[in-house]
Amino acid sequence: MRESQITRQTAETDIQLTLNLDGSGNSETATGCGFLDHMLMLFAKHSKFDLKVSCKGDTYVDYHHTVEDIGIALGSALCNALGDKKGIVRYADTTLPMDEAIILSAVDISGRAYLGFDMNIPAQKVGDFDTELVQEFFLGFVRNAGITLHIRELAGSNSHHIIEGAFKSVAVSLRKACSVDKAFSEDIPSTKGVL
Repeated sequence: MRESQITRQTAETDIQLTLNLDGSGNSETATGCGFLDHMLMLFAKHSKFDLKVSCKGDTYVDYHHTVEDIGIALGSALCNALGDKKGIVRYADTTLPMDEAIILSAVDISGRAYLGFDMNIPAQKVGDFDTELVQEFFLGFVRNAGITLHIRELAGSNSHHIIEGAFKSVAVSLRKACSVDKAFSEDIPSTKGVL
């Protein structure tokens, strides 16, 4: 099974995270941030990854450390669960409509961390969530997953829908990229022989 368990403890957060890439989209999230819980639930559902996250963080300050550290933990879990990456599709992209928003995501499970983030989120907050933290989440995620990820807003005016569309689009792209390609079942999809 392609699964991983991550424990991340710092002076700012205490995170327990379990990820199963061959799941059915089940999630249990208790991050202390309702909006992030909702985004992670959507991520699990649309990636078909099973995800369990528990975080005790310094949310009395703000959500920054919680959001960034969960991104780090999720990226580490993805990297660990993929192992040597034999048999994966590797590349995928998704254009996802979310009401008036359209979000494009493209992923390469390359072993190289890069985030292209071209999102215009009009509001500074959705509820009590600072929208600038979306980029922080994905930065922590890609740096620890070792993937190239581009997220681009093609249209949108509603901040909630733009962010929700991003999480859903990335989830679908990752589901495709992490899926097993029978053509590479005993091979790594790279001329280098390693990802």
